[in-house]
Amino acid sequence: MTNPLSRRSTLLGAAAVAGLALWDRPAEAVATAAFDATRERWVSLLAGGSYNPAYTDRTQAVEGSANAVLRKLKPVPDRPSLWPDLPLAEPGTGNFNRAYNRMRTLALGWATPGTAMHRDSQVAETAVRALDFLYEHAYHEGLDRRGSNWYWWEIGVPRSLTDTCALLYDGLPKDRLERWLRPLRRWCPDPEHRVSHPGVVETGANRAGKAMAVAMRGLLTHDARLIRRARNAVSDLLRPTGGPGDGFYRDGSFIQHDVYPYTGSYGVDYLESVAKLIAMLARSPWEISGIGNVYDLVDRSFTPFIFDGLMMDCVRGRQISVQGHRDYHSGQKAVEAILTLLESAPERHAQQWRPLVKGWLTRNQAIPYDTRAPLASIARARALLEDPSVPVGPRTTGTYVFADMDRVVHRRPTWAYAIAMSSERIGAAEAMNQENLHGWHTGDGMTYLYTGDLTHWNDDLWPTIDPYRLPGTTVDTRRRADLPHGKRRLPPTPWAGGVALDGEYGVAAMKLIAGGSSLRAKKAWFLLDDAVIALGTGITASDGRRIETIMENRNTHDGHPPLTRGDGWVHLSGTAGYVLLDGGDAKVIRKKRTGRWRDIDKGATTGGDRTPVTRHYTTILIDHGIDPHKARYAYAVLPDASITQTAAYRHRTEILANSGAVQAITRDNVLAAVFWRAGTVETGDGPLAADGPCTLLIRRDNRRVRLAVSDPSRAADEVKITLPWPVKSVKENDRSVRKAKSAVKVEVGGSRGHAHTAVVCV
Repeated sequence: MTNPLSRRSTLLGAAAVAGLALWDRPAEAVATAAFDATRERWVSLLAGGSYNPAYTDRTQAVEGSANAVLRKLKPVPDRPSLWPDLPLAEPGTGNFNRAYNRMRTLALGWATPGTAMHRDSQVAETAVRALDFLYEHAYHEGLDRRGSNWYWWEIGVPRSLTDTCALLYDGLPKDRLERWLRPLRRWCPDPEHRVSHPGVVETGANRAGKAMAVAMRGLLTHDARLIRRARNAVSDLLRPTGGPGDGFYRDGSFIQHDVYPYTGSYGVDYLESVAKLIAMLARSPWEISGIGNVYDLVDRSFTPFIFDGLMMDCVRGRQISVQGHRDYHSGQKAVEAILTLLESAPERHAQQWRPLVKGWLTRNQAIPYDTRAPLASIARARALLEDPSVPVGPRTTGTYVFADMDRVVHRRPTWAYAIAMSSERIGAAEAMNQENLHGWHTGDGMTYLYTGDLTHWNDDLWPTIDPYRLPGTTVDTRRRADLPHGKRRLPPTPWAGGVALDGEYGVAAMKLIAGGSSLRAKKAWFLLDDAVIALGTGITASDGRRIETIMENRNTHDGHPPLTRGDGWVHLSGTAGYVLLDGGDAKVIRKKRTGRWRDIDKGATTGGDRTPVTRHYTTILIDHGIDPHKARYAYAVLPDASITQTAAYRHRTEILANSGAVQAITRDNVLAAVFWRAGTVETGDGPLAADGPCTLLIRRDNRRVRLAVSDPSRAADEVKITLPWPVKSVKENDRSVRKAKSAVKVEVGGSRGHAHTAVVCV
């Protein structure tokens, strides 16, 4: 069914190959060659430049999807609809956005070498008629949104439409192309402003997505001003923000919608768009310069949250509820972006990323690279896997505190642990467009344990887990209504954050003020090399309901693995040991749970299906009873520990304090504390004191003490730390740390909860 290339197509292909050489012609010819070469580069990234039998699976998948779109195409002008399941009369359904996504799928099949429909003239004619139909009935410059989602009009359709036109370019009449793109003059005229909401300046992923659409329209219509506009808009995004609000922060945090951590969703979309623009505009007159910050962002913002190709759910926001966007989808997009950036990355980044990505792909070959990925990404991934000069990199290790988005990640060689908190700065959970309807407690100190079971979080967990019993949380067991659209809950407390030391140890803490409940608690986590110690204090409520702290709620898929119990400890085979450190016993519940994706996402374009899914869960919890008053808890999570290690652990870590003033532990040569206010705690070497709120980590090596301090409350200007040993001098210190007689003073004011470090001689 293939057609020979037209003379025009052949010339355009030659322009793409010749590249810069063609730009030496007179001004008008140079411009044409540059536009065409850049557009062809983009098409090659999506569809491949020539057929390669090594990627037959991918080609067949693209062809199958395109054929399904073509086979079901049945235009009905009176309805109107192109496909029976997508009536177009009501824009609020989002069906017009879905229709353009299907057109992109068809165009990809037409442009991909090796498919049976590759450059088939009849398929191109069908696509032209379908695009005419959509222009007439669904998306043109004279239509009104009628209350439908602005995103579809200004980003969703423009992205799909410009990709479709680029892929079909050689088979399209020029006058039609100009017609179909005309609505973008109204709905997506520039990347920086929102047409539907005048006064809103686009930020983050939204601006990057619009920049892609504007740049593509410029290439398709040979308008250099649009391409420069897109390039400049993206360049502005590459600078870290000082906050508050959207953007990347210097500590690696990424915020979207003003108050929500979104590295793994909007952040990935941003990275993907910027990487594509960099690749598309490379070696063109519009090449993006000053892009060094993009490479630093990969290391600072994304790598800490990628575990063997999976993007941690603690930074995916409401996307956790979307059936078609799981952690491996977000992880795959991030890996694709990194592989794209590798083409232009400085060698210091490339040397680090190649083993890192190869490690992800090697340990998780079943998930990150499927046949839906762009051919260029699949080819890069395969080349990396087959390159003997690139070693398989180990998992990332370290402790990362993202003070600007209330997230902490602790990574060891075989496991990782993340904590999601909230405060008056960071929202507890976002629900929008009827997504994430049951995300009530996801920002209330929920903890995420990652182990060798790479399917735990993506195996239908979110519709089946008990949303009232999320791991790490202390909860009022009251029944709750679905989260309403757009309503923010910013707990009225500044207290959330932590500190890390040497990338090996960490402390995190938050003051819990529960939504719609009198429940209050102070929660702290101490992150060690082989364990996480969780302390809670001041647990108080007065609503006549039961209060629980959830040590674990593990998705064990299609069965219950072996579970062993001892005196104050529980061991769950294949996951971890759980040890109560202050006596008492934990309650264990093992049951099957059934749910539907539709229960948690009823979105117009994302809504889950109604098929019941069932998974087995092991829940380990501490029951504080009804209306507890100043209740406490202390437990250890021991990832990958054996039964013997779990049974013997109780006395390995000493709890020094668990009160309303201070929570503190010690083990070996490490001291860690949360001072909620001025207080003192006794250690084996003497008192440790702080005269104000802070989180503190101390590691002693003979006469040298390394310390890290932060103020998650952001209330103090200066904190005086009195160590158990007299301070003789302060070395290797931040300028904010100085000696004060036999103690240390730390200027924490204005540092937004970030760390201050020093080496102290005692």
